[in-house]
Amino acid sequence: MVPFLYSKNYFKVVIIISTNEKFVKKYFFFDIDGTLSTGFPEPYVPESTRRTLEKLEENGHFLAIATGRSHAKAVELLDELGFDNMVSDGGNGITINRELLHIEPLNKENCIALLKEADSRNIPWGISIDNSKTRYTRNNDFVNVTEDVYMETIVDPDLDIEKIDTYYKLYIACKPEEDDTLVALKNLPFVRFHDAYLFVEPDDKSVGIKAVMDYFGAPYKDVVVFGDQKNDLKMFRDEWTSIAMGNAIDELKEKADFVTKNADDDGIEYACKHFGWID
Repeated sequence: MVPFLYSKNYFKVVIIISTNEKFVKKYFFFDIDGTLSTGFPEPYVPESTRRTLEKLEENGHFLAIATGRSHAKAVELLDELGFDNMVSDGGNGITINRELLHIEPLNKENCIALLKEADSRNIPWGISIDNSKTRYTRNNDFVNVTEDVYMETIVDPDLDIEKIDTYYKLYIACKPEEDDTLVALKNLPFVRFHDAYLFVEPDDKSVGIKAVMDYFGAPYKDVVVFGDQKNDLKMFRDEWTSIAMGNAIDELKEKADFVTKNADDDGIEYACKHFGWID
């Protein structure tokens, strides 16, 4: 607030404006598809977004990607998008200064229970058990049913789900109407991007964001998040500033502190100028 001083007789008015306001470092976390990048089938990062990121960094702010993708699938985007820091694996993976610090796997017992239930109902599945771009399955059913090429799928007839130590993601080739009928699915986070199969994966990016803030000993109130889709809902929290893209789903816009323009209409730049983070 600008101090407003006046004399007792109201003859003189003096306005004092401080030009030495204390800098507050913000910690920005950006979703990728529909937020940083736009366009289909060839996504691109708008030039306005690229220059905004550069200005934010020049102004001393912290920048990070916040994605549901696995570290192995997203790490190549660091160079492409110009980032050194990332929350990956739906909030369970932390990368600081290009160094992967940790990936928290899914609950092993719950994963095994779901895979056994899928087997009992002849529902094909695939699993990610390490930080790589590959998934594993016992036969060709998953690929045949889904015709999916999102990841390389390795078929191992001797795959023993009981002997696997870590589960990072599961891919269950059930129909959308079957989601609510899988009992074991109720104990695991999941998201569906299309009808062919669902992703069983961490879905709370705020967990990773808080881990990053704790790493630096920074207050949560200085977090700023940008998102557009359902998997960003848990990332929009009262502790910090949440900005929805103009192309975001309505449910996310309702939770947002601010709704900016579309990703392809200089949305990130518009929001950052609105809040005064860049000129």
